[in-house]
Amino acid sequence: MVHAFVAPTEKVGSDIPLHLTVMNRAAEADALVRFRCPFANFSERVTVDKGGEGPPSKRPVQTIAVKAAGETALTPEGMHVMLLQTRQPLVAGERFSCSASFRKAGAMEVPVEVRAAN
Repeated sequence: MVHAFVAPTEKVGSDIPLHLTVMNRAAEADALVRFRCPFANFSERVTVDKGGEGPPSKRPVQTIAVKAAGETALTPEGMHVMLLQTRQPLVAGERFSCSASFRKAGAMEVPVEVRAAN
């Protein structure tokens, strides 16, 4: 995993998107089934529906597909993880260790940095 970050926020109780690029070196596709961070009470896997009338809307999904032998970027414009109800202000430069669970690869620690989006 590379490029895991969240934007800074001063407000406790915020819902913030996680920016994450998943590197899958396996020959088989996988799926992200859970993501936990110590600074958020919950997480939710979501996709952004852009079809239909009105502005794009977020919809929860059970898993997020990770393609085989390559990178899958999870961004707020498509499939991504929302970290819900932050427990503390998040200051640029802070780093946290979070946990991701994948259907095939299992659980792994993920370093997450607090920084402004590019």
